[in-house]
Amino acid sequence: MNPQDGLRKKQPARVRRALLDQGARLCSEQGVPGLTLQAVADAAGVTKGGLLHHFPSKQALVEAIFDDLLQRFEHSIDRLMARDVEPHGRFTRAYVTATMELIGMDEFIKWQSLMMTMLTDPGIRQGWKCWMEAQQARYRETDEDGRLVLARYAADGIWLAAVQGHSNLESDRQRGELLAHLIDMTRTP
Repeated sequence: MNPQDGLRKKQPARVRRALLDQGARLCSEQGVPGLTLQAVADAAGVTKGGLLHHFPSKQALVEAIFDDLLQRFEHSIDRLMARDVEPHGRFTRAYVTATMELIGMDEFIKWQSLMMTMLTDPGIRQGWKCWMEAQQARYRETDEDGRLVLARYAADGIWLAAVQGHSNLESDRQRGELLAHLIDMTRTP
């Protein structure tokens, strides 16, 4: 009997976290198409049956990984918004800043394969769309201005360029300059 078996039964949240983390790592290394449930289970130290208990399919696992990363991104946005005293454009400034910060972080590699998958995977695309629509509805009064929408779209374009590996975005200085321009767009004229 595996000594970790008893531990797993008592700590399903810990097992789920390991599956999400290892799944995200393997997505970044192999791409979503190359991801196998067995590889994720092995990397997390659980059986394939244990993985299937938490995620009944590869699609469910991939969507859960995406949702987990999206929750982390939203937490970053919330943290940045809490520090911003100017209501007009607060969400946009936080969104743009969180996007640019993420590009410079090690975690960005986890996003790369999932963002490319979004182009062809309706489940992932729908998850992003629903999240973005909820944010737009939530911050409609403060972040509907055309300049703010343009700043968010510009950040999305920079994000996509980084996902595709444009080397000029690897520089902290370059990203900092782009961020400053976008933040300027969010200020009340």
